[in-house]
Amino acid sequence: MFLVALFFSILIGVFIGIFTYRNPKFAAPVLNGLNVVESVPDVALLVLLLPIFGIGTEPTIVASILYSLLPIARNTYTGLSNVPRVYIEIAEALGLTQREVLFQVRFPLSLPLIAGGIRIAVVFTMGVVTLGGLIAAGGLGAALQNGIQLYDMGTILVTGAWVGFLAVLLDGIAGIIESTLKARYGTWS
Repeated sequence: MFLVALFFSILIGVFIGIFTYRNPKFAAPVLNGLNVVESVPDVALLVLLLPIFGIGTEPTIVASILYSLLPIARNTYTGLSNVPRVYIEIAEALGLTQREVLFQVRFPLSLPLIAGGIRIAVVFTMGVVTLGGLIAAGGLGAALQNGIQLYDMGTILVTGAWVGFLAVLLDGIAGIIESTLKARYGTWS
């Protein structure tokens, strides 16, 4: 569930970021709409998705995607919009088209910021996938839910420790990727 949700979050979030960059009049409404989705509590969103997707993994994946879109889309939009003008002028002087400037200059220079959004999305996705145990999605969330229902402190502590460990590990991996991109493309923002 985690990998599927994160993959589609990155795909859709980067697309939304590029779309809002290329169509600035839509930036505020789209990003504000994603802010509204982000303000809905995790459990409430899962419950709202139950009539549409039923019980199990589908509403958990959809909720994870919805929660993870904002940081990726916002960071993509911000990164693309704030590339220093000097790089754009050099690219235009070399004869690059607007599309080439976007994908060969703006996008690579925005990768560290996009990676920062993905890093936030990793933690959001981990949290929502764990809550999916409440709606029979399985995974560590199911074990945690069973421990809570049976008031089995051992299960609760072990499962909670695993969830925390995985969140810290995945955040660390995302942080390494972000640092690598910063070292390669610099931090101009």
